[in-house]
Amino acid sequence: MEKTDFKFAEQVLNYRESHEKPLHDKVWRIFDLIAAIIALVISFPVFLVISVMIKLENWKAPIFFKQERVGKDGKTFYMYKFRSMYVDAEAQLAKLQAQNEMDGHMFKMKDDPRITSVGKWIRKTSLDEFPQFINILKGDMSFVGPRPPLTTEYASYTNYDKKRLLVTPGCTGLWQVSGRNNLSFKEMVELDLEYIETRTIRFNIKILLMTFKEFTSKGNGM
Repeated sequence: MEKTDFKFAEQVLNYRESHEKPLHDKVWRIFDLIAAIIALVISFPVFLVISVMIKLENWKAPIFFKQERVGKDGKTFYMYKFRSMYVDAEAQLAKLQAQNEMDGHMFKMKDDPRITSVGKWIRKTSLDEFPQFINILKGDMSFVGPRPPLTTEYASYTNYDKKRLLVTPGCTGLWQVSGRNNLSFKEMVELDLEYIETRTIRFNIKILLMTFKEFTSKGNGM
């Protein structure tokens, strides 16, 4: 399934060379592995509860949802989530494009009719993202980095937009803790490039702490 986009323009590759941080990336990869294993062990009861809830809502529907995404250097992979939408959600997407609330190459809709009852809760609390710990173990993703786009979104990327995929994509990142849905696609790209240029272990930890603060605030609001 894995495919790689080798059509990165020279300017994109030059950008990567000028912002390579091999020591940082190796140290952070070790952190990712250790933290992902711990997170999977601790969150196992949560996995069980959510799995039961999804099955009670629709016994025949799968618990997990896997979706092809584009990662580092244009390499595709399957990203895992708890299923929060109806089984035919992908087929309905084309009909809803006119109601997209994001400009640029992303789709966001506040009252998306494709989301299930359980899905609304696990999305509100971000619990639907927990299976991405598996992607981190596999090396497809990191805890911190630019969000991986859909293949359909990536198809419309300019070479400038592709710069945001010169590092491993993450579960959370600078743009998620800087306004999220209130930001335009262009602003998201700029924040991702800012992260790539300034990324450090300390900065990554800061983003994780900000994400955790947001996660706990969501939980308190249930």
